[in-house]
Amino acid sequence: MTKLNAHSLNRRDLLKTSGVAAAGLLAGCASASAKPAEREGKDPFQYCLNTSTIRGQNLPVTEEIDIAAKAGYTGLEPWLGKLNEYKNKGGSLKDLRKRLEDHGLTIESAIGFARWIVDDDAQRAKGLEDAKRDMDLLAQLGAKRIAAPPAGARGTVDPMAAAERYRALLEIGDEIGVVPQIEMWGGNKSIGRVSTAIYIALEAGHPSACFLGDVYHTYKGGSDFDALKMLGPQALQVFHWNDYPANPPLETIGDGDRVYPGDGIAPITDIVKGFLQVGATPVLSLELFNKKYWAIDPFEAAKIGIDKMKASVAPALG
Repeated sequence: MTKLNAHSLNRRDLLKTSGVAAAGLLAGCASASAKPAEREGKDPFQYCLNTSTIRGQNLPVTEEIDIAAKAGYTGLEPWLGKLNEYKNKGGSLKDLRKRLEDHGLTIESAIGFARWIVDDDAQRAKGLEDAKRDMDLLAQLGAKRIAAPPAGARGTVDPMAAAERYRALLEIGDEIGVVPQIEMWGGNKSIGRVSTAIYIALEAGHPSACFLGDVYHTYKGGSDFDALKMLGPQALQVFHWNDYPANPPLETIGDGDRVYPGDGIAPITDIVKGFLQVGATPVLSLELFNKKYWAIDPFEAAKIGIDKMKASVAPALG
């Protein structure tokens, strides 16, 4: 197949590259088209704590769970490093799952860095084994999904090759019951734009393919936020929720500059309206790396976070 410039794909290009429009990845391509989500002033979103938000406090995963529940979240997005640390120190996954269930929490996604996308065959084989091990651990905790970022990719990985590799990852997920979500990192040479991630998901040709979006990474990668309105509910299952300030500028802004939603200049209301227009209500997962938030009480950081998440969504619900 002819290679496409994934940095300049539009909706027509995407449709051409996929014979079946990947079972609802694109808005309007699902059966009977996506219907706008019902609003009536009610908040249809679920709120999840990505533990990066309180990562600087260096808490054990058990305390992260307790804080998320106490602050009012219904979802958790832990890091595999913390989960493996807990397990390697003799912690029981059965007990950890019970702790989650007792608190009414679900692991909606998890952060891992398996090198599934790299060109080197040996490294990629190891990456798939790492991903399988990660997903097996998550399945024991009742988790639903795992992030699949372009970890370890050097230079630009051919998007068609990336699609084949993403499909291989999805097939492992089928065996275990955990869905890998293709994640873009703004500015990454392999998956740095929304269009690139969606192209790869479409070409993977797998019914579970989906996209892990992020407000900051959409901005950092130079994608137009209106591109998100082209996606359907299948693509938009979990979305990293955050904001970014006017300064530092795009060229130098980094992960640590992210701020609470509503405290920056991101078009949050328009993003939420776009979700609702295509019938999507993704789990919103607060992902921040701000050292100022790491310096305060972790419960306070988490509680401020969920309050600001809900406040950021409210104007779009009308």
